[in-house]
Amino acid sequence: MMQSQPPANGASALLARIESVLALLSGLSLGAIMLIVVADVAMRYVFAAPLSWSYNLIGLYLMVAVFFFALSDTLHNHGHIAIDIFQHQIPHRPRHLALAVGYLLSSGLMALIGWQAWLRLKSAYLNDDRIAAVIPWPTWVAYFIVAAGCLVMTLRCVYRTFGHAASGLTGRDLVETPPPPETEPQAGEGAE
Repeated sequence: MMQSQPPANGASALLARIESVLALLSGLSLGAIMLIVVADVAMRYVFAAPLSWSYNLIGLYLMVAVFFFALSDTLHNHGHIAIDIFQHQIPHRPRHLALAVGYLLSSGLMALIGWQAWLRLKSAYLNDDRIAAVIPWPTWVAYFIVAAGCLVMTLRCVYRTFGHAASGLTGRDLVETPPPPETEPQAGEGAE
């Protein structure tokens, strides 16, 4: 399990606080999913009366919240999949400048996804779009979750873009970087 690094500066600390709130909401959504599924199974098999609304609530809102609210916090804590075994062997300046380019492209992609979610949110809200189900859940809520998660992820990527560019130009680490990969076996690993 990767340890959380302290933020490198005030901008990162502010983003980290927002990400922590969203990560908490993500965790609560996951907990709600588990409770609803258990209740649905109990109602289905014990009382032969399943919860008719559970599938739509979980699929439309809760799964979206679990993913999009945890996205930026996971990036901040270097939890996304990365092939970084050679990263620390690349010289400081080229490594940071390459990361700046990568985060610039990521910023653009996340901003585009967030913008599309915002456009759909506006349309769904103004048209009062709802799903065709027993409970007609409004769809704009799901688009709001996507747009909010993408906004924070875009801000984190923009922060990393400028931080890595500045680190590459100055020769000093001005942004959080992932720790080197662990190559030593942990306690209990490889023992036969």
